[in-house]
Amino acid sequence: MKKTHTKAFANLIASILLLCIEGWALFQTYGFKVVKKATVQPAAFPQIMCVGMIIFTVILLIQSIIKLISMSDDDPLAEPAASINFIKNKGVLAGLFVILLCVLFVAFFDSLGYVVVGMLLCGIIMWLIGKRNIVELLLVSILVPLGMWLVFYKMLSVNIPMGVLQPLRDLVDMIHF
Repeated sequence: MKKTHTKAFANLIASILLLCIEGWALFQTYGFKVVKKATVQPAAFPQIMCVGMIIFTVILLIQSIIKLISMSDDDPLAEPAASINFIKNKGVLAGLFVILLCVLFVAFFDSLGYVVVGMLLCGIIMWLIGKRNIVELLLVSILVPLGMWLVFYKMLSVNIPMGVLQPLRDLVDMIHF
């Protein structure tokens, strides 16, 4: 058994790459604007998410190192790792597409606003995972980003960009909860 071809080794490499990305993402949150008199700052939730992901990735890294040191041939993680060739493995291609969607989400976040890009991302991912009920797809894609924005904006006082839906925020500001 060649340990560099096992699932345990793939987990080790993935955890190292993820730690780099998560560290970069956490670092980026320290550049977020501070909102005066806001109970919760815009960086708080992303920082909590990044720290949580880092904790779980460190656990995966430690488990992978321990497995590679003590692994026996009959261990499930000693099996050959799946191919990351997207021609052979369509799941990899779907994963790469979702990464592209997330990059586009970030790219259009300020100009289109959270709700619009959230609706598009939610709808496309639901379609990718096989949801074909149009009513369900539309309701979830519209109501979830709207509901999340409303919770963050009104209840947590986090000012999230609205982009083209700025008039909606102005309308919500007229309503006192």
